[in-house]
Amino acid sequence: MGTIYKRGQTYWIKYYDNGKPIFESSKSKLKMVAVKLLQQREGDISKGKIPGVYFDKVTFDELAEDFLRDYRINKRKSIARAEISANQLKKKLEGLQGASNNDT
Repeated sequence: MGTIYKRGQTYWIKYYDNGKPIFESSKSKLKMVAVKLLQQREGDISKGKIPGVYFDKVTFDELAEDFLRDYRINKRKSIARAEISANQLKKKLEGLQGASNNDT
């Protein structure tokens, strides 16, 4: 069970995930916005989702580029193999759509 409180003009929410308190600003002066945000976060937790984190907004291309950028920055010896693997995956996944978020 979470709580809503005010800091200055802005409403904040406090809720718990696995016993750990999480504080989050509603970024609003309206209490109803904070109420809805708290309900959303508690709903996410009850469904086993990580509150406030939506992985479905990340594309494969973004993940692959970040992966390869890490290899380049850290000068990994296997960068050539990583590029080949990323390109093969990209070809296999081309045209596929991620899981739908319609069940939320």
